[in-house]
Amino acid sequence: MEFHGADRLLDPPATDMKKSLITLGLATAMAFVAQGQTLQTTTDRSASDYLDNRFGAGLILGEPTGLSLKYWLNESFAVDGGLGGSFHRDNGVQLHSDVLWHKFDLFDVSTGRLPLYFGVGGRLKFEDGDDRFGIRFPIGVSYMFDHRPIDVFFEVAPILDVAPSVSGTFNVGVGARFWF
Repeated sequence: MEFHGADRLLDPPATDMKKSLITLGLATAMAFVAQGQTLQTTTDRSASDYLDNRFGAGLILGEPTGLSLKYWLNESFAVDGGLGGSFHRDNGVQLHSDVLWHKFDLFDVSTGRLPLYFGVGGRLKFEDGDDRFGIRFPIGVSYMFDHRPIDVFFEVAPILDVAPSVSGTFNVGVGARFWF
């Protein structure tokens, strides 16, 4: 006996999976925005009270280029994410999220704060017929301005793709976020 279309029910097309994952990513971003709206917004932010504004949204340029989000969990740990176009080697859409640990006492600056951060996270890269999943290991610095709800950052993230095959690559980006 032969069932026509049963494989379509068990294995949806890649485009449906891409749409679902992008929708999930955007819904998560909107939830962070909604959470960020309940927190204090101020333009007179000193370096010592950066946690008053826990949610940041902005842009990242490089690999990928697109939206950058970050949410502080406590004084040292944050979760970040990105959704953007990926242009390194193969074009596609990239969605990533990382858990980051910040080390604030390595660099002494006269104003603001300049933490080194590093962490681990996941990455999905959607390409025509060659979608990939990998583990990211971001390392970067972020300058947090005194009296302004803005930070700028630079990061390098080695990536170990584990599906559909094992390979290595990296992301490099610079960006800025406004804190709510």
